[in-house]
Amino acid sequence: MTKPHILIISPAAAKANNGNWHTASRWARFLRRRYRVTLLAQASDSGVIDAGAWHAVDACIALHARRSAAALAAFQAARPLAPTVLLLTGTDLYRDLDVDAAAQRSVRTATRLVVLQQAALARLDAAARAKAAVIYQSAPALKPWTRPLQQQPQQHFNVTMIGHLRAEKDPQTFMRAAALITLPSVRLNHVGTALDPDLARQARQTQQAHAHYHWLGPMAHAAARQHLKRQQLMVIASAMEGGANVICEAVTSGVPVAASDIDGNRGMLGEDYAGYFPFGDAAALARLIERAATEPAFYAQLRRQCEARAPLFAPAREQSDLLQLMDNLLGTASGLQHAP
Repeated sequence: MTKPHILIISPAAAKANNGNWHTASRWARFLRRRYRVTLLAQASDSGVIDAGAWHAVDACIALHARRSAAALAAFQAARPLAPTVLLLTGTDLYRDLDVDAAAQRSVRTATRLVVLQQAALARLDAAARAKAAVIYQSAPALKPWTRPLQQQPQQHFNVTMIGHLRAEKDPQTFMRAAALITLPSVRLNHVGTALDPDLARQARQTQQAHAHYHWLGPMAHAAARQHLKRQQLMVIASAMEGGANVICEAVTSGVPVAASDIDGNRGMLGEDYAGYFPFGDAAALARLIERAATEPAFYAQLRRQCEARAPLFAPAREQSDLLQLMDNLLGTASGLQHAP
């Protein structure tokens, strides 16, 4: 029996090494258990792609309401009866849907919507919310890192921020916190590509001025995960997030999180999580880091709370939720041979 064919449209390609690409490639892998999948990465916002083979596509998943708007509209025109799924990103939910007509049209015309954490539903109107599903992103669990016996005892409290240097991630708050940290044991390690030259300049200046801040530059995804699991704390300082995969990766590596107090992070970590700091407040972030470094009971609380969220971010759960969504849309759950 021929498997139904699903097209996934990503606004980013592999070389971008960003959240959109990792989500698209992970979903393609999950769906290939049951479907034929074509993963199409757009090179720009233009949405200009080869639609010649769309007649053989049974359903489309598009990431990003604004950046994939043209491609999604072209698919809908070519295949008006085929169902479409739109995954809403942080910039969709917390910026573009308020002002961008193309993003609004994408939401209005998609058959189903996906958001990546529960709090995102509150950003949708009643009609959009009625066709939306919550699918948490996932990351394979990594065994927490333990220092080899022959090495010296832990001398540093290592804190990392993993995210490209761009305004939405607010790397400046992490840099400003470096000037406020007083504990000599704290090291701030920043992983990410400089997408903004001015932010790159600020990162270099911060590194020169404060010996415990290190901008490590870009890392391949696998290397970044290995780096992350060797840290004691991860910082996510973002202005907006749809549902950050780096939170999944920290939690499933046994690393607690210090997170900006925004809806997207609350939807991932829970309303009662103890590790929030006000967005943009470098002094509060510095206090939170130093408290985690010096108060074992508080640090243990962060770890327990993150461990309690870990089942949400299990790959088996994400795959099951995604397959259920597509099976229901395509009516194929009973007609396909399930892979073991």
